[in-house]
Amino acid sequence: MIERLQISNLRNLTHVNLHATACNVIIGANGSGKTSLLEAIFLLSRGKSFRHHQPKRYIQHHQNTATVYARLNNSSTLAIQKQADATTILRLNQTTVYNQSILTEQLPTLLIDPSTMDMLEQGSASRRQLLDWLVFHMKQGFHPQWLAYQRLLKQRNSLLKKTRHLTQVQFTELKSWDKGLSNHAALIHHYRERIFAEWQPYFAESIAQLLPAYAEQLSLSYNAGYDTTVALDIQLNERLEQDLQLGYTRIGNHRADVHVHWRSNDSAASNNELSDTMHEADTNLKVPVIKEQAANVLSRGEKKLLITALRLSQLPLLLNTQKTNDLSNDSAQVTPVVLLDDITAELDYRAIDILLSTLAQLPCQVFMTSLTDDILPLVHQYWSKPSTFHVKQGQIFSP
Repeated sequence: MIERLQISNLRNLTHVNLHATACNVIIGANGSGKTSLLEAIFLLSRGKSFRHHQPKRYIQHHQNTATVYARLNNSSTLAIQKQADATTILRLNQTTVYNQSILTEQLPTLLIDPSTMDMLEQGSASRRQLLDWLVFHMKQGFHPQWLAYQRLLKQRNSLLKKTRHLTQVQFTELKSWDKGLSNHAALIHHYRERIFAEWQPYFAESIAQLLPAYAEQLSLSYNAGYDTTVALDIQLNERLEQDLQLGYTRIGNHRADVHVHWRSNDSAASNNELSDTMHEADTNLKVPVIKEQAANVLSRGEKKLLITALRLSQLPLLLNTQKTNDLSNDSAQVTPVVLLDDITAELDYRAIDILLSTLAQLPCQVFMTSLTDDILPLVHQYWSKPSTFHVKQGQIFSP
């Protein structure tokens, strides 16, 4: 858990130094800098902004760097400095480190903000990242395999873009990369599949809370991005000509996806009735189930609740895993940080109530932003001593 947070030269936050508690409410008008504070925490954890990937877009004008520093409740310190040319300096306990994953492990962050409310209609990347966030924090062997896969994929795609006709040397090299991709892909799929199976009951529980009317109709599915019954290198070889024409690799772990399906309530009820009344009959008669993507059926408000359920369901799974696994003392002390940006604009009162009550029961830290202090009475129902900060033109005040 973050105890102290310092931010320098990030957007309109010239110098911020605040002491945080389990629940932190940041109140301010649009453009005041409240979302930038969440952005800073996210940057420290992930090494990138959730608003812009280019550092020059969030480094303050006429400044060369932006810096974020945090001291955690286990006395660890984390720091990141971003330069305009994207050069990054990372430090853990005042020692320079060279992999962002080291800071990410110390500070897991879960973001719920307006930009994530469209993930059902967006490409597969955001949904795949949702699963990979869990796998990263729950399976230590996942990240090295993922990094190795990404390096080989980048090399392969670079070669595919250069030419449509491979020389013998290039073909031999590509075959070697494909074999490596296949080995890494099998392990990545193994990790994803296991965590996805563990995630499903937690998702079902969240749906029962946030969208109870659809509890029996919504379900998750995981698509590996390729046929896992056949080695990936064999499939890549079969598709090589098409990949050469397109200039990129069309199948593999990088095309994996998580889908949310909706099925007709009438169809489900009819099949249940058939099962009850004809269980002794020797028949294959079934009522067809109407099944399609949930995004095509739900209203915008219902989609927001669904996405909230997807993210919220990850926390208890992660925390329960930390309890049951035989982890080191340092790992056991890691506290997830939940960033809620302007949730009153996206969710209704009932949904916010369920969200906050669930978070208050979990050992996590919360930072939430709001345009007004209307949310404070609800916050006080679940946290006895929340910290409140007001932001005005990049200046943060504590009452």
